[in-house]
Amino acid sequence: MLTRLTRPQALAVCAAPVAALLATAVLAPLPFSVAQPGMTADVLGENKGQQVITISGADVRKTTGQLRMTTIEATSPDTRVNLTQVIDSWFRTDEAVMPRDAVYPSGDDVQEIEQYNRKQMKESQDEATRAALKYLGRENEGIDVGLKLADVGGPSAGLLFSLGIVDKLDGDGSGGDLTGGRVVAGTGTIDAGGRVGAVGGVPLKTQAAKRDGATVFLVPRDECGEAKAELPKGLRLVPVTTLKGAVDALVALEKGTGKVPAC
Repeated sequence: MLTRLTRPQALAVCAAPVAALLATAVLAPLPFSVAQPGMTADVLGENKGQQVITISGADVRKTTGQLRMTTIEATSPDTRVNLTQVIDSWFRTDEAVMPRDAVYPSGDDVQEIEQYNRKQMKESQDEATRAALKYLGRENEGIDVGLKLADVGGPSAGLLFSLGIVDKLDGDGSGGDLTGGRVVAGTGTIDAGGRVGAVGGVPLKTQAAKRDGATVFLVPRDECGEAKAELPKGLRLVPVTTLKGAVDALVALEKGTGKVPAC
């Protein structure tokens, strides 16, 4: 014999599995990482007691100002990120939800990821050195460049490494500093030919830069739109596509002559 349910009873019966599904969805781990502004480091100075850039085989200038590379900090690959955290981070400007594969393209094993990031950093440093010496026309002079940046991995500091080498060896080319005494920050990969590539987490990196005193931020041109979306007040964006373009922009900014690119 079938019993006809009243409307309230039917709703109650249906609500139970729906509530269970919603609870499961809220608590289930999702393939995302939550990122926030990370540390920055002045490549012209020291980081954790070690000089970031050391040069032998050539005279090195005494520089003023700062060139700060920027980072993001993300939840570890084995951290469970659920829907509640995703929704909460979505509405915050100091956090961003990113696909885990975009943050950790090498997989979920923490040790393998650290090895991968160290490898990328080493390759980035080598490319940055070659790009800087090639730009200066000094690649055949036997100049030895050492780059050290503790606890940081990946290739996104390449542009700032190259600029730091250029500033230490040649400055603005006429006795001044590339920074003009400012705190300049930025991000971007670089290859040996001096081409600047896009990176991730730019809005968070601009926040880290502003927090640590930067007034100028060098950004890969392709990421101008992303950088402008949540740009901290008082931080000037300067888009770049090459090392030469970045140097030219900083010199124009320092000397107050010529056009400084804008997003």
